[in-house]
Amino acid sequence: MDKKILTEFLEFMKLPEVTPLVPIGMVDWLVERGFFTAPASTKYHGAYEGGLYAHSFEVARTLVQLTKDCGLMWQKSRSPYVVGMFHDLCKIDQYRHPTMGETLDGTPIHDPETWEYNPDTLLKGHGDKSVMLLGQFYDLTEEEIACIRYHMGAFTKEAEWSDYTRAVNLYPNVLWTHHADMLASHVKGV
Repeated sequence: MDKKILTEFLEFMKLPEVTPLVPIGMVDWLVERGFFTAPASTKYHGAYEGGLYAHSFEVARTLVQLTKDCGLMWQKSRSPYVVGMFHDLCKIDQYRHPTMGETLDGTPIHDPETWEYNPDTLLKGHGDKSVMLLGQFYDLTEEEIACIRYHMGAFTKEAEWSDYTRAVNLYPNVLWTHHADMLASHVKGV
């Protein structure tokens, strides 16, 4: 684990009044489960080791800046930090290096240059899974849940578009969260 990345994470995850936003025990949990080393995808944005953290950090930074610049109102001041940083928490175990063969003793040989989807995860889903995992550490507001659950915006399954629209109508920050995600992944390329 790169100490520089961990320091950056811990410094960012403080409110201006220096209140830490990461519960005790969560940092160890994030490190153990690969949050700082996992990719963000297999072939799109962040398809490299550490891509999940890089993408998450950029989304959080963008959402915090949008909150300041656009005067966004949140139920809790921590929300743009927590929502932005952990919207894709589901990806901590979602990808793995594919197996290229095995050694003579049967040990798998993995291709360290590529990633594939891991079908062996205990929890499935995207926004739902992120909410479930994050719920171990935070008493999430309904706004935070909606922002994480629907952060994919119109990329949500078509059958859920009306749910997404209702979520945006109830909590406009759902749309801002999607906007921050798109800015990070499609404009900034992270």
